[in-house]
Amino acid sequence: MKDSSKLRGLVNKWEDEAVATTVKRFPEREKKFETISGLPVNRLYTPLDLEELDYEKDLGFPGQYPFTRGVQPTGYRGRFWTMRQYSGFATARETNERFHFLLEQGQTGLSIAFDLPTQIGYDSDDVLAQGEVGKVGVAIDSLSDMEVLFEGIPLDKVSTSMTINAPASVLLAMYIAVAVKQGVSMDRLRGTIQNDILKEYVARGTYIFPPKPSMRLITDIFKFCSEKMPLWNTISISGYHIREAGSTAVQEVAFTLADGIAYVQAAIDAGLDVDDFASRLSFFFGSHSDFLEEICKFRAARRLWARIMRERFKAKNDDSCRMRFHTQTAGCTLTAQQPDNNVVRVTLQALQAVLGGTQSLHTNSRDEALSLPTEQSVQIALRTQQIIAHESGVGDTIDPLAGSYYIEALTNKIEESAVAYIEKIDAMGGAPTSIENGFIQREISEAAYQFQKSVDESRRVVVGVNKFTVEEESKFDYLRVNPKAEKEQVKELKKVRLARDEEKVKKTLDHLHTVAKSDENLMPPIIDAVKVYATLGEICGILRDVFGEYKAPDIL
Repeated sequence: MKDSSKLRGLVNKWEDEAVATTVKRFPEREKKFETISGLPVNRLYTPLDLEELDYEKDLGFPGQYPFTRGVQPTGYRGRFWTMRQYSGFATARETNERFHFLLEQGQTGLSIAFDLPTQIGYDSDDVLAQGEVGKVGVAIDSLSDMEVLFEGIPLDKVSTSMTINAPASVLLAMYIAVAVKQGVSMDRLRGTIQNDILKEYVARGTYIFPPKPSMRLITDIFKFCSEKMPLWNTISISGYHIREAGSTAVQEVAFTLADGIAYVQAAIDAGLDVDDFASRLSFFFGSHSDFLEEICKFRAARRLWARIMRERFKAKNDDSCRMRFHTQTAGCTLTAQQPDNNVVRVTLQALQAVLGGTQSLHTNSRDEALSLPTEQSVQIALRTQQIIAHESGVGDTIDPLAGSYYIEALTNKIEESAVAYIEKIDAMGGAPTSIENGFIQREISEAAYQFQKSVDESRRVVVGVNKFTVEEESKFDYLRVNPKAEKEQVKELKKVRLARDEEKVKKTLDHLHTVAKSDENLMPPIIDAVKVYATLGEICGILRDVFGEYKAPDIL
């Protein structure tokens, strides 16, 4: 500012005269004004809060380093974000029907939810899978299931995201095999595997192997895809599940980027050049309740990642510094009470993701606090995105809230606070070490406790839960997973085992066992195994035998 002292005097005069007089007559609300992350919110922001802001260094232009204002030079003026509804339940056949329904409604990308046995590497007929088959996602036991899942869906025409972590290499191998059967080469496939094991240790728990072999599987995928699948996103470094576990927005940025740092370093240590793989890294964030804080979170994360890649890892290509991310509205904010209120919550959360510059978006359904969503509910959720895209006009200009004194000041504060966390994690030896010693878990747990306490004490209002409550009876027609799904899945798995060539299966699994004990890339033998219909459980069983299983430490 040219004359900051003059403005400071004017601000002080306004506070002493206008504000003081008004507050005396009409006191401000009795609350502590702060974001959900606990960052203080001033009554007013002015150019005084941005005296150190350097437009070129801190903001720049859309599509250019440091990408604060977005990763595309034309924002959404070229095309909208990918509308990717997360879906999967029961059998591959039933989920395939839901996929076709969503594509007919205008969805532009697929996103697959897998059931719990699939996520932790067990076949549907395993004793540990009983009662869980098809409940929270689709059951995938073999290539046969994957073929049914994508029946009638040309894989060269859609982008597919798979929320799978510990057995990500196996599901990717199955996807590749289905594409080959469709006549689609690997280099034409577009999509993402989550493949983010570090956050599983702190936030979700669907891990299988210890950290070291898990990181090997991830870097093997990096290597394989950098050579064979240039359009495929090899990892979706997830802050969403960290946020769902109870973290603040600042923690979500810090812990997600700390995990990203660990993955990049592991790949470099494995012999990869950063500019050979970094452009295919992607991220996944939640969109929570604090509207303006969430927009600033997305902007701060994008800028901070760009600086980490350029300054820490010496990435030369701008593409290596460009953070592309998927966003999902926050499931943890949805309520079973007055579930129609969730439509409003999701609309606001979707809007803030768009204003924050997301590349891909899933909108939760109004009934997700009660059950898996019905077709009517997912249609409303998808229509929410389409209305924002086609009717609101918010995508007509890029980063429309940029330059707001509050937006820029809060973006700076989130970045600054996240950097402090990352420096603390670095001092411990990095994300894996901070996970092993329970630091990240404890920080998330404390944040979750404080948030819930504020709700329980009504210091934070949740409409329909601790204020504006009503007596109500549920009128929802819940989606109920077919109770016969498990029996049908087990029956189909038995057919697969009877029809396949057992000698070929044994040969490929034996080879996988040998490779797992070596330093060779695991992707080719896993692909060979799924092609002869070796099951997910059999493949993961071989890797369990070689790598062992992870046991979570007691962090309390």
